[in-house]
Amino acid sequence: MSASLSQDVRVLLCDDHTVVRAGLLALLASAPGIEVVGEAATGEEALAAAAKLRPDVVLMDLHLGTGIDGIETTRRIVAEIPGTRVLVLTTYDTDADVTRAVEAGATGYLLKAERPDELFAAILAAAQGRAALSAPVANRVMERMRSPRASLTDRELDILGQLARGLGNREIARALFISEATVKTHLVRIYTKLGVDTRAGAVAVAKEQRLLQ
Repeated sequence: MSASLSQDVRVLLCDDHTVVRAGLLALLASAPGIEVVGEAATGEEALAAAAKLRPDVVLMDLHLGTGIDGIETTRRIVAEIPGTRVLVLTTYDTDADVTRAVEAGATGYLLKAERPDELFAAILAAAQGRAALSAPVANRVMERMRSPRASLTDRELDILGQLARGLGNREIARALFISEATVKTHLVRIYTKLGVDTRAGAVAVAKEQRLLQ
């Protein structure tokens, strides 16, 4: 059950760095209306803790060291524990990461460089089911909404389709009867057009923009 304004918001921390969790614990201890009820270092620990503690908000890092990542953990918490919101707190702000987090059901997306008062406000907002985005993330989302879909050539779309199938550069080259060097050149152009820097990011953004059939 989501917290009401008359009671403290119960928070679970999930971050694979002990020092980061300790810093957040100390920081949130000074925040009025917020109570940290548990912490986790892995996605699996976060799932178990969330199921047991039923927190109002889980502060979720995206890139966890081992096991399932923050995206999959978010997806499972949202699906399996109604009333618990997930607020992403990460250093990563690529379009692909933001898109994947939102699609997984995250209520908000904050960067770790955020000011403490902004973090406190975002936690309280998330507990009420209201979206909370760091200013840089919000600006990028708005910019993408204003911009047309990326314009890829037929060959770039072909390569993107092969990426979505999980093929490596050599396999793509063989499938399309081109050289590996040509594949790499096209990948650089695809990454630039989609505003990403990884294969997974390219596929995620392409799916979001409906570039893949």
